[in-house]
Amino acid sequence: MDWLWAALFVVSSFFNGRAAFKLLLDWKGMLTTCRFVEDAYEQVETLPDEAALARDSRAPVFLHLVPAYQEPAIGATLRALLGSRYPDSKLHVVVITKEEEDQAPHPSMEASTAELVRRFRLELPPWQQKMLSLLVMPGRGRKAHQLNWALRPDNLAAVLGDGVDASRIWVGVSDADSIPDRNTYRWIAADVLTGGGRAGDASRAYQGVTLSLANAHRLGTRGRVCAVQQSSIFTRVSIARLINERRRVAWFARLEARAPRLARLTRPVFEFCFRRSQICLGHHEFVRLDTLQSIGLFPVSGATEDSTLGYALGARGILIRALPLLELVDIPETTEGMIRQNARWYKGVLDDVRFLWETWRTRRSAFNLAQLCRHVGNKAVEWPVAAALYPVLGFLAWHLAYRFASRPVWFALGVLLPTLSLGLTVWVGGIATQSLIERLTRYCPRPVTIARTTLGAKLWGTFRCQTYWLLATRAAWRVLWALGRTGRYEPAKTDRVVRRA
Repeated sequence: MDWLWAALFVVSSFFNGRAAFKLLLDWKGMLTTCRFVEDAYEQVETLPDEAALARDSRAPVFLHLVPAYQEPAIGATLRALLGSRYPDSKLHVVVITKEEEDQAPHPSMEASTAELVRRFRLELPPWQQKMLSLLVMPGRGRKAHQLNWALRPDNLAAVLGDGVDASRIWVGVSDADSIPDRNTYRWIAADVLTGGGRAGDASRAYQGVTLSLANAHRLGTRGRVCAVQQSSIFTRVSIARLINERRRVAWFARLEARAPRLARLTRPVFEFCFRRSQICLGHHEFVRLDTLQSIGLFPVSGATEDSTLGYALGARGILIRALPLLELVDIPETTEGMIRQNARWYKGVLDDVRFLWETWRTRRSAFNLAQLCRHVGNKAVEWPVAAALYPVLGFLAWHLAYRFASRPVWFALGVLLPTLSLGLTVWVGGIATQSLIERLTRYCPRPVTIARTTLGAKLWGTFRCQTYWLLATRAAWRVLWALGRTGRYEPAKTDRVVRRA
């Protein structure tokens, strides 16, 4: 049986080493994002002002879409968007609601979302009323269907007028609980006008930094731990990946210019091993209208159009540029709401498998194959089992270390790797994450306090940093169980309506 124990030792050591390596990457990713945000806010007052942007005919026109369904507090988001520092003639905010809700509002709401928007619009001064439009989508459909309804030619003409130049229109997306920075449009406009800061580096898509801390003041200790952990996903993975992906592509472009033959030979290896899929969040994102039209608008093939959009843009070689200004959103305030939210995301992961498979079959490349393989391995498979897999392999490695105590190198690896993985889990997840997210809160669009002021909160936040991930695991298994029993799972809305009512 020695060969079996040796094989188990190698497998457990590999996964423990991989876990430690990923935690170090997460730490580095959060540091990268924090520096990116801090540098941007130091320069925010140097951005062109509203008067200069109003005079510049090259300045982009923003069509900001807010898909909404049963949203009693949508006024806060609309107030934040309309209060942005951007010329009112070049900003159009469009709320898209569903006809089914207009006909039968939720019992806990005083009126439908569409009616709340109509009332809100009447309270605005005339010049702001022109900036806000309401569209009611007939029939049923998810968020992607609402967004695409707003982008129909007749609706575009109604909001923007005839003769729309799609290359000048930037489509922004916010959730109905989004609170963006007032300078977001100014930053994008400055970046567009300067070609991304460098010649030939202009982007056609942006993804901003989002923190799930808008309702932190209403959360208990465990809720704040989960809010910080969810915010860390956006900083350490989503935004850090966008920043580093552009750096890697730029590095390879320089190699291609200096050694074209070598670059041609190594491109498949580079794209398969070193490129990474781009992540969209579904809010605080901006895509040029002609780019959206070239990919068939927002994907409707799955439960989450945002992740699919990132894959679709990457498959066509379109790099998303990270937007450093902050946005605040809510996190579900109940355990059940958090599970439902993560279940919808995991259903989107499963739906994206088919999309990536079809993408690779249509556009066979090393990058598209890498997107498919990593998605299946790191998301579809690892997400439901990671909470059990890594602790089991950690204890297994410790046990096997003593079985091979006569081999000093094996013994050292067997003890070191799981210990390092556990230590980094507490340090990166419980301490560094809290510290770095706190660093960012000073730049939030409105005051946010997440400091741990009591000993209990500090202990809970440090040693229960896996609470959020355990809830995500429960969500994944809920989806898998439903699919196994009935063959389908319909993503549900989170608990904002019931809670706010």
